[in-house]
Amino acid sequence: MYDVIVVGARCAGSPLAMLLARQGHRVLVVDRASFPSDAVSTHYIHQAGLLRLQDWGLLDEVIAAKTPALRKMHYSYRGIDLNGFAEPVSGIDAVYCPRRTVLDEILVNAARRAGAEVIEGFTVSDLVFSEGRVTGIRGREGDGTEQEFRASVVVGADGFHSTVAKKVSAELYNVRPAAGFIYYSYYSGLDWGLHHKTGFNEQWFGTWPTNDDVSMLAVICTRRQLKEFRQDVETRFQAVFDDVSPEMGAQLRDQGRREEDFKPMRSPDNYYRRSYGPGWALVGDAGYHKDPYTGWGITDAFLHGELLADRLHQGLTGERPMDEALADYNKARDEESAGVYDFTTTLGELTELPPFFEATMSAMSTTQEWTDKMLGLIGGVVEDHEIYSPDALERLYNDADVPEDKRIYDPTA
Repeated sequence: MYDVIVVGARCAGSPLAMLLARQGHRVLVVDRASFPSDAVSTHYIHQAGLLRLQDWGLLDEVIAAKTPALRKMHYSYRGIDLNGFAEPVSGIDAVYCPRRTVLDEILVNAARRAGAEVIEGFTVSDLVFSEGRVTGIRGREGDGTEQEFRASVVVGADGFHSTVAKKVSAELYNVRPAAGFIYYSYYSGLDWGLHHKTGFNEQWFGTWPTNDDVSMLAVICTRRQLKEFRQDVETRFQAVFDDVSPEMGAQLRDQGRREEDFKPMRSPDNYYRRSYGPGWALVGDAGYHKDPYTGWGITDAFLHGELLADRLHQGLTGERPMDEALADYNKARDEESAGVYDFTTTLGELTELPPFFEATMSAMSTTQEWTDKMLGLIGGVVEDHEIYSPDALERLYNDADVPEDKRIYDPTA
């Protein structure tokens, strides 16, 4: 009998298991994959996520894997340029974009070292119920016979196609249709650093160095372009760079060398799922998913994995009733993620910015101090009120010499 069974051992599941095991709980983690293994991903870890890795004692392992440190960000949205980097926080003066073959193995091994039991190559086929509560899982390791494991709580950390979510009929809410699709691959021969550029024709590209001396290059286009894109991926991929930044498009054509096949991802709709119930919980993309545009998937998985670990610990130790603790986790997750969710789904449309964001981002682009502060907000280490409170907006507009009739203070304008 386990205290907690975690289904899914990647960016949400393994940290959750590690943190619970470090607190002395008996934890089982299962995953259909065997590690190291790849996963479709933005790779990007914001400063807020790196702070979690640092606190867990795992950041040095990411750096030791020769993951490049990125200390300047080139951000552009339809002609508004923000070039700089957020102020260091607790020594975090860079961001890192490790390949998932690197990151996920570090996380799984950390869960093992903490004392969690890990079974790789295990596919969950069903949940075990007793008197209306989830009490365990059923599944197979490879082609083996069906096995059953029991626990006080089963957590689905198994992505947006979550088996756990389906078996408990977790309802969706605050659903917003996905705007685009993404293609990416890995290129050598380019020394670009970190770029995040949205053009005027509903197209975006991103570039960031990762492990093995290659850069990940990705494009996002709106869904109406998908059929044409699929007909000639190589040509359309190049065309996005040519359109958004002709200079970089020419460099890609002349110097870039693609090292792997393209990886497509047609994003599911943005959503929240009810992420708790009798004997079960959801974390990571299983419970909350948004457009990859802002690269917040991994960071949110870390933050919410830690949040859930804290509430599960409260329930398992009797500090509060388990059902109450899990309900509080769901509420806190929704409140803490609301800003990122709104920001991501707004910018992910790749269309003109709402007037408020147009005015404030244009003003921030005029000074390095405000540029770096905005990049800190994007990275999760600057709070909203530091930019968007009435007093902060007044200072921003004054510093940027914005005329009175161009100043917008209402985000809903």
